[in-house]
Amino acid sequence: MTLKYVASTEAGQGLSLAFSALILMAVLAIAIGSLSSLKNPTETRKTVKRQIHEADESDEPEEGASSELVSLKDAYLFPVFGSLALYGPFIATTEWDRTIINYALTAYFGIMGVLATAQVGVIILTAVITLFGIKLDYWHIRLIRTSHASSYGHPAFVNEYLKANLPKLNTEFYTARFSVVHLFMLPVSAMLSAYYVGTKNWVASNILAFSFALSAVQMFTLESFKAGVVLMSGMFAYDVYWSNKPEILNVVLKNFDLPIKIVFPRLLLGLPAGQAFKFVSLGLGDIVVPGLFAALCLRFDQQRAGVRNPELGRSTQFRKPYFIGCIVAYILGLGSMFAIHHITRVTLPALLFLTPACVLSVFMSAAVRGELQHVFQYISEEGVIAAKEKARALERKTRQKVQLMAKKSPRVSRLPNVIKEEAFVPASRSGAQENMEDSS
Repeated sequence: MTLKYVASTEAGQGLSLAFSALILMAVLAIAIGSLSSLKNPTETRKTVKRQIHEADESDEPEEGASSELVSLKDAYLFPVFGSLALYGPFIATTEWDRTIINYALTAYFGIMGVLATAQVGVIILTAVITLFGIKLDYWHIRLIRTSHASSYGHPAFVNEYLKANLPKLNTEFYTARFSVVHLFMLPVSAMLSAYYVGTKNWVASNILAFSFALSAVQMFTLESFKAGVVLMSGMFAYDVYWSNKPEILNVVLKNFDLPIKIVFPRLLLGLPAGQAFKFVSLGLGDIVVPGLFAALCLRFDQQRAGVRNPELGRSTQFRKPYFIGCIVAYILGLGSMFAIHHITRVTLPALLFLTPACVLSVFMSAAVRGELQHVFQYISEEGVIAAKEKARALERKTRQKVQLMAKKSPRVSRLPNVIKEEAFVPASRSGAQENMEDSS
């Protein structure tokens, strides 16, 4: 006869509260990170700058934080780097003292936590202040590097003449923009991080983990839906593989108490005095990976809305069918995982549910709306910019080679001076936009 696990009413209510809290924190990190990652489209930004070119620089709209592009190649490598990040600490525990490693990792995450929580605090407080109609004053710090005309290929007397008669070139290599909110959040974040390092309090750990997840969703940008599907599928395989390696996974999770997951007590209320909390947890990878995919859906919604309304800019007042569909699928997938875990008492990898839920939500929405081709052809604006920069770098390298060859052989023909920039824009991007304009 098989014994069936029967939870008490109080324990069941406590778990329901814990699961709901984890889902809420994960969804908030994804939603806020995705919305704060939106940027003013290039064409709209150029128009705005032309309109305010005579205004003071402090009046220019903020363009948001810079982002790191995750290309298709990067998406293939994510599971590899994730495996190294998991297996590395396991090997380290067999070679060095675990206490020293734990101190070093805690110090590292404490320092990074200052930056992450400060950034998240600025995002949230700035949004709240803006809702009340309060305008913040910003200060700018710019570091300029001064350089003279290039000495490449010129005799010494020509270089001296150029330095004496041509204006110096000022190159901005660092810029910072901050307000009183930044000045307030930095010491607050430092105190919070110090409190976590000293106490390992679960609430402080959650704040740091939440900030890490939100910052990652805001900072990293998927190049296309192809890269998104590859990333989700690769991390799905990674999650399933390492879940079947408990001898490694348990050593890392038990020996290193780090803010790499959000936790919540199984029974927050009604716990006997002096008894320690038992927690349920959700790893940051189960938030960040689907969060990057959801943020891509939001940028796709913005691009579709921008085709119909070129003056949209950074406004979030547009329809978000793909983003909302992905968020709903994420909630359903995470809820299903928690429900099965509660019933069967078996721990399952979250991406086993989240990957098919999020990916299918996009393709089902696209199929219903007749936009499958647009989804497959979509390339984010950051991806287009990266392709242009890569093409320009290749062009400069080619010109340098031709110049060197021309010095050695006068017969070498000159490289054309003009190469159309449109040639470097992926055809799928322009084609998708033209199709959208026709359909709208």
